[in-house]
Amino acid sequence: MLSFIICLAILICGYFTYGKFVENTFGPDDRETPAVTINDGVDYVVMPQWKLFLVQLLNIAGLGPIFGALTGAEWGPIVFLWITFGTIFAGAVHDYFSGMLSERNNGESISEVTGKYLGGLMKNIMRVFAVILLIMVGTVFAVGPAGLLKTLFANNGVAEGSLLVNAAFWLAIILIYYFIATFVPIDKIIGRFYPVFGICLIIMAVGVGVGMFTHGYTVPELWQHFANEHPNGTPVWSFMFITVACGAISGFHSTQSPLMARCLKSEKQGHFVFYGAMVAEGIIALIWAAAGCAVLGGAALVEMKGGNATTVYDICTKTMGGVGIILAMLGVIACPITSGDTAFRSARYTVADWFKIDQDKMGNRLALCIPILGIGAILGFGNTFGFIDYNIIWRYFSWTNQTLAMIVLWSASMYLYIEKRNYWITVVPATFMSAVSVTYFMMAPECLGLIETFKNNTTIAYPAGIIVAILFLALFIRATKKHETA
Repeated sequence: MLSFIICLAILICGYFTYGKFVENTFGPDDRETPAVTINDGVDYVVMPQWKLFLVQLLNIAGLGPIFGALTGAEWGPIVFLWITFGTIFAGAVHDYFSGMLSERNNGESISEVTGKYLGGLMKNIMRVFAVILLIMVGTVFAVGPAGLLKTLFANNGVAEGSLLVNAAFWLAIILIYYFIATFVPIDKIIGRFYPVFGICLIIMAVGVGVGMFTHGYTVPELWQHFANEHPNGTPVWSFMFITVACGAISGFHSTQSPLMARCLKSEKQGHFVFYGAMVAEGIIALIWAAAGCAVLGGAALVEMKGGNATTVYDICTKTMGGVGIILAMLGVIACPITSGDTAFRSARYTVADWFKIDQDKMGNRLALCIPILGIGAILGFGNTFGFIDYNIIWRYFSWTNQTLAMIVLWSASMYLYIEKRNYWITVVPATFMSAVSVTYFMMAPECLGLIETFKNNTTIAYPAGIIVAILFLALFIRATKKHETA
C-alpha cells in the first residue's frame, strides 16, 4: 500500500512542479486565443476553465486508463512506475504541447500542426494516420460501452431475450448519440453534460480506491515485487508500455487537445486543462492498476483476458457493492462514450482542415459526419456479429496510438528548437517512445510477430528499437543543423 500512496503523491507533486516547469518552458502569454478571434459558435467557443478541464479529461480518458491499467496489472506492481513517471515526464508533456501548439496555430488539428514543424510529407502521412486512428478509437469506444451496458443489465436480473441485454441494440443507440454529438455545436451537448459525467468518473475512481482498502484488500508493495510477474512471461519492454497507453502517454490525446484549444479564453489555462487532465487520468489509471493487483492479481487477470467489462464489474462488486456497482459501472460507461464521440468529432475536424471545408455550415458538417460515422458503424456491427475481432482493432489501436505520440513529441521538439527553448523536455520522451514503438512492432503478434521468427523475439527487437531511436535522434539533430544554416 505504501508504494501506491507514494506514487499517488508523486503524481500530484509532479503537476505543481514539473508541470509548472513545462509551462514556463513553453511561455504562455496574453495574446488573443482562437476561441476569441474566430468564435464561430460551432467549434470555436469560449468555455470556463473548470468545464474545459472536465471535458478534456473525459475526451482523453476513454477505456484506456481503466482497461489498459487493469491489463497492465498483469505484470504486477511494476506497472505503477510506468503510470507515474510516464504521466509526468511523457504523457502530460505530450498533452500540453499538442494542445498549446494547436492553440498557437488557430486550433488546427494535430496533423496540420505536425506538418508545420516536420514538413509536408509528414503532414499528409499524419492526415491519413489520424483519421484512421480516430475512427478505430471511436469504434472501440462504441463497442466497449455497448458490452458494458449489456453486462450491467444481464448481471442485474434482466431476462436474456430483452433488448437491454443485446449489445447490438446498445451499439445502435451509442452510434446515434455519436452522430448527434459530432454534428452539433460543441457547447450544446459536450460542454453542457460532460461536467456531470466528469463527477461520476471522479466518484467512481474514489469509490474503487477507498473500497479497496475498506474491504481489506492489500496492494502489493513495489519493492517486494520489483520483477516481471506476468504469468505468461510476456516481456515488460515494450508490451507493458504499449498496453498502458492512456494511463501514461497516448497519441490519441493529441487528436483531442485541439477541441479544447479552440475553446481556451487564455493561454495560461493550458497548464490546468492539458497537463492537469493527464495527471488526473494518471491517478485514475494508478487506482485501477492497484485494484487489479490487489483484488484479482496477475493470474486471474490473464485468465479473465485482462481489462474488460467482466473484470471491471468484478472489481466494482468486491470493492463497493450495491449502489456503488451501478455508480462505478456508469462511470466506466460514460468514460469511453465521452471519448468516442469526440474521436469522431476530431475525425471531422481533421478532414475539414485537410480539405479546407468550412464547418459553420450544417450541410458541410453533415457531408463529413455521414461517411465517418458510417465506417464506424460497419466496424462496430462487424465486431458485434462476429465478422471483425474487437481485440484485433484494440491491438492495432495500441501500437498506432503510441506511434502517434512519438511523432507529436518530435514535432514539439522542433517547435521548441525553433523558439530557442529547452527542447530536451520533449526530445527525451520522443526518443524513448520511438524505441518503445519500434520494439513492439518488431515482435507483437499483430505486427512482425505474425512471422514466427520475430514473435516475442527480444534478441532482434530490443537492439532494433534502440538503433531506430538513436537514428531518429540523429535525424532530429541533423534537422536542427540544417535549420541553422537555412
